[in-house]
Amino acid sequence: MADLKLGRLPKVGVVRMTLAMPEPLKEELDRYAAEHSRLYEPVDAAALIPHMIEAFIRSDRGYRSRKAQAARGQGRQREARSPGATNGTTRTDPGGDGSA
Repeated sequence: MADLKLGRLPKVGVVRMTLAMPEPLKEELDRYAAEHSRLYEPVDAAALIPHMIEAFIRSDRGYRSRKAQAARGQGRQREARSPGATNGTTRTDPGGDGSA
């Protein structure tokens, strides 16, 4: 039997959190969940929260910019620690014969 193009889905860990929110926000979330349920399929308000947070984080340009800057900074740190740097380690060639 042929595999599907999508393949196996990765296992994603789930973390439980307790969330406190103002009552007006909870009421608005319930209204949003009711509208979402009307348009698509029945869903509990609590089930929407992780998706909303994920969408918020993805859409935050400032966060994405800072995350990219941090990644570039880490790349520079790795280059400084690479085998070419003088850190007392011996570098082997990719052929694996052990010659430096």
